[in-house]
Order: sequence, then structure tokens, then C-alpha cells
Amino acid sequence: MEYIILACTLLLLVTFVMCKEYISSRNLQRRYLEKVYASYGMPPERDYGAEEMEHIRMYYRKHPVPHQIDDITWNDLNMDSIFQSMNTSCSAAGDEYLYYMLRTPVYEQEATERMESLISHFMENEQDRHGVQRILFSLGRMGRYSIYEYLENLDTLGERSSVKYLLGDLMIFVCIAMMFGSLPIGVICLLGVVCYNIVGYFREYKEIEPYVTSFRYINRLLAGAEQLGRSRTGGISAEKERLLVCFGSMKGFIRDTYLIVFTERGNGNPLGVLVDYLRMVFYLDLIQFNQALKAVRGHMSEIDEMITLLGRLDAAVAVGSYRNSLQGEYCVPAIRFGQGADRHMMIEQAYHPLLTEPVKNSISAEKGVLLTGSNASGKSTFLRAVAVNAVLAQTIHTCTAARYEAPAWRIYSSMSLKDDLVGGQSYYMVEIKSIKRILDEVREAAEENVHVLCFVDEVLRGTNTVERIAASTQIMKMLSSDNALCFAATHDVELTKLLKEEYDNYHFEERIEGDDIFFPYKLMAGPATTRNAIALLKMLGYDKRIITDAEAMAERFLAGGGWQR
Repeated sequence: MEYIILACTLLLLVTFVMCKEYISSRNLQRRYLEKVYASYGMPPERDYGAEEMEHIRMYYRKHPVPHQIDDITWNDLNMDSIFQSMNTSCSAAGDEYLYYMLRTPVYEQEATERMESLISHFMENEQDRHGVQRILFSLGRMGRYSIYEYLENLDTLGERSSVKYLLGDLMIFVCIAMMFGSLPIGVICLLGVVCYNIVGYFREYKEIEPYVTSFRYINRLLAGAEQLGRSRTGGISAEKERLLVCFGSMKGFIRDTYLIVFTERGNGNPLGVLVDYLRMVFYLDLIQFNQALKAVRGHMSEIDEMITLLGRLDAAVAVGSYRNSLQGEYCVPAIRFGQGADRHMMIEQAYHPLLTEPVKNSISAEKGVLLTGSNASGKSTFLRAVAVNAVLAQTIHTCTAARYEAPAWRIYSSMSLKDDLVGGQSYYMVEIKSIKRILDEVREAAEENVHVLCFVDEVLRGTNTVERIAASTQIMKMLSSDNALCFAATHDVELTKLLKEEYDNYHFEERIEGDDIFFPYKLMAGPATTRNAIALLKMLGYDKRIITDAEAMAERFLAGGGWQR
């Protein structure tokens, strides 16, 4: 009797501890979810590592489509930072899909209108937004890797059999049967088999552990698909229908992975510890893993569709939050779709979204734009502001401007290039390859009667002055074709005259007051008429002889057109 009382007491104590842990876990999840609700419209606080960004890129890499934003343009525009500044997604699917969106401009009006409908719906309907966020929050993230990294390696596991696991289970029952003949021998054999099974379990589990993680995530995908598909959330009827179709085709997967998910560490389930020991002794989750592996291999398309649908909804909520964080300093762009659209671009009060105190500028461009101006005056920042807004217009349908009107573009840039030491290529070689890809795209787009928007900062800066001006002139002419609009910055004032028929001239200027220099960062019509390179040397305390002699040489060149020492 005393042993029974002791056992019941221990059982009650264990149950109490488990229930307390479960309640604490639920309360912690509730507090996190409340924080997610409250942070809507606030800048994200999340930090990213280089490896994390590699995993976030996986959906984009698995879904290539023509005319996405290429690596050169993406890096030129610092789009990783822009992604991070707006990503408030609740799930890994949302992270990866938002990244994919930013790299995949839309060229069809229907797709743009559908995304705008989702964004607007969640901005205007808090209850629906919270319902979607709650489900997506439960979906969560994978941890160190993208689910696509796991899925693409499934073939490395080959065909797996559960025969050896079943034999291990059979030996346990044989040992139990032996106890009826000889209790000591049966117990010793049972302990030996249990130890053998546990050691074998950890050896086998180590091989499949990464994939167990992915199966748990797929199970959460299915749970999210079912919950969202059966929810009363409005504005997403098409998405709910497809989610239920995917769930219906894979609902057996939940049964086949029940123990794998049920025993997930840290889930706060009161029976988790008990089942954890049972699965090790009887290979329960290893047997289920082999069953689930076959199911996953047969339903790759459904898994991909669920990630796409849930990720798109998560991204739409994040874009709405980003719009609210801009506090009204944004616009919904007016994009002209179709081959007959003209290349005219209108952008008013545009600014770069990463600047905390930006100076806004406006421009109406019907032909190429050539920017001149002194160093640090704002040319490159303006180029990036226009380029980023063009990308945002065709991806998240949101511009950091008061107004944006333009055709649908194929967008390319050549701005922040570096020499390739590993590949043994000079800066000039890297630069001309970068520009050639734009020229090739302009030529291809002309054949298809579509538009290209390109940005070039200091064209051919990697070569001598005479050849630079000659080659730059011809390249810039090619980039000013009827189907292309080029924004370029240069220090070569000669280009403002050589290209005056193809390009409108604009400039940024500086103001020198005493020993200080000020930059208004305002776009001005016409070519630049001032210089500041030598003035900056003076302000930094360079030797007066350098300053005096440099100024004299510059004046002699401007007066006579030739260099004299």
C-alpha cells in the first residue's frame, strides 16, 4: 500500500510540474503573439546574420522566373538592408516569400492588383490580420536552414527500410515473454535489449535528425493550411480553397508523423517526456520517419504550394506593416502595363527608404537623365532613390514617394562595382561586363517591345579620360533608345554637351562658406557649374602648395583645353 501511495504521489508531482511547464509555455506564446500584434506598423528589431540571409534566399533560388532583379542590381541598391528594414513576417515562409517578392518585379496588372488587394485588406481589417498572424506565428521558423535545403537533400537518404527497427521491437517482447519462465534472465535480457535499442536509436537518429526538423515544419504547414482554410478570414477565398486542397492531399502525413511532432522538444506537452523514452526504446519515430519520407517525396508540389500561399499572406501583412511604419510618407504606384506604354516616368517627393532624414526630390523624365555635380553632393543617392522606388513599385506595390507613374520596367544597374581579385579581373573588365549585360537587355527588350530602366554611376571610370569620354558617349546613346530610360551620373562635364540631344541634364551642387562645405541635396536643372574636389583637400588640411598648384593647373586647362604643369 505504501508503494502505491508513493507512486501516486510521484505521478501527481510529475503531472503538476508538466502542467505548470505547459501553462508557462502557453503564456509565453501568448505574450509573444501580443507583441506581434502591437508591433504592426513599427520598424522591425530583428538582427540578421550572413548565414541567415543565405537561407532566406532559398525560395527565390528555387523559383527562377525571367527578368528578376539580378545580383549586381540587388547589391548596388543595398536591397538586403531594405528587405530587413521591412520584414516583420511571422514565419520562415513569410521571410522567404517577401525576399522573393523584392527580387521578382511584376509585369502583369492582374498579379499587381491581387497583391494590392491582400495588402489593403489586412491593413483595413485588424481582426482578419490578427487571425492570419496567429496561424503564421504558430508556423514559426525552421532554425538554421531553409526547408528547401532539407527537401533538396532527401534523395541522399536513399530508400529506407524499417525491418531492423521492427526486429528490435520484437526482441523486447521476446524478453518480456522470457520473464514468465525465468524472471532474472528475462530482466537481464530486457535491459540488454533496451540499452542496445537506445544506443542504436541515437546512431540512426543522428542521420535523420535534420529531416525530422523539416517534417515537423511540414506538419505545421499542414496545420496552418487547415486552420486558415477553414477560418472565417475574408478577402482570401482563393488562397483558402487551394490550402484546403493541399491539406486534403496530405492529411495522412499528420498521422504518419504524429510521434515525431508530438515529441518535439520544447513544445510543453505533458506527455512528451514519457513518449520521448518510448520512442527511443521502440524506434517509434524512426519507423514513422520512413513512412513520412515516402509521403514527402510524393507531394513536393503540394508542399511548395503551401509555402507559397502562406508565405504570400505573411508577406502581404508585412508590407502593410511597412506602409504604416512610413507614417503616410508613401504612395501606391500607378504602373502602365502592356507593350504600348510610353517610357515617361514621373516621381514626386521621392526619397531613399534607408535614410532617417532624407531630402526629397522630384523628376519627370521622358528621355535619359544625366547627373553632374561635385563629390558627395547627392548624385549616387538620388540614383539609388529612383532605382529603389522603381523596384518597390513593381514588387511590393509601395513607393517611398508622394507620386510614382511609370511603365513596367526591366530594371538594371551598374553602380557599386569592385575589381575581382579571385577571378583576376581588373575594375575596368568588371565594369564593361556589367554594362554589356544592360546593353544586351536593351537590345532584347527592343525586340519584345518592352521597357528597360537602367542606372549607371560614373560610366567607364576605370579607364583613361579620352577613351572614357569617347566610349561613354556611344554607350550612353545606345542606352537612350526608345524602349529604354537611363539615369547616369558622371564627373565628365563633356558628356553634358555630347549627349544633350539624348539626355536631359540635371545636377547637384554644394555651398562653400568659409572653411566649411554644405550640401543641399536638391536636384537642379542643367549641368553642374561648380567643382569641389580641390576645396575638399583644402578643408582636410592638405599642404597649401598642393592646393595652390592644383587650382592653377585646373584654371589653365579650362582656359586652354590642355594640361600644363
